[in-house]
Amino acid sequence: MTQLIYKDESYAIMGACFQVYKEMGCGFLESVYQECLEIEFEFQKIPFEAQKELRLTYRERPLKKTFVADFLCYDKIIVEIKAVSNLTNEHRAQLQNYLNGTECKLGLLVNFGHYPKVEYERFIFETKRQR
Repeated sequence: MTQLIYKDESYAIMGACFQVYKEMGCGFLESVYQECLEIEFEFQKIPFEAQKELRLTYRERPLKKTFVADFLCYDKIIVEIKAVSNLTNEHRAQLQNYLNGTECKLGLLVNFGHYPKVEYERFIFETKRQR
């Protein structure tokens, strides 16, 4: 049986997401959920940085290009939020690329636009293959 990476931290993050969905439901813009999650993370004392600019690397060299994660929680978990009817492979690829580019080990893709409940997926950083 495999152990969940950052189990306690990811459960706390998802608990905050469930609370926001319980209070707000679906149908708002992503920016509304972003603001609500900031408040909920503070309330639950979950360490986070919102709209965190992260550096990408290639061959262990930092790139000039950066990306902005919706949240970086516990200084190690990327949380990407959406407000769409269904998650798509493009959303999944976005988060997987963020993990590959930063080498953070865990990403959570959370969709507040799904009815009747919040939709979420966990992504684990997979070690890059050597050629």
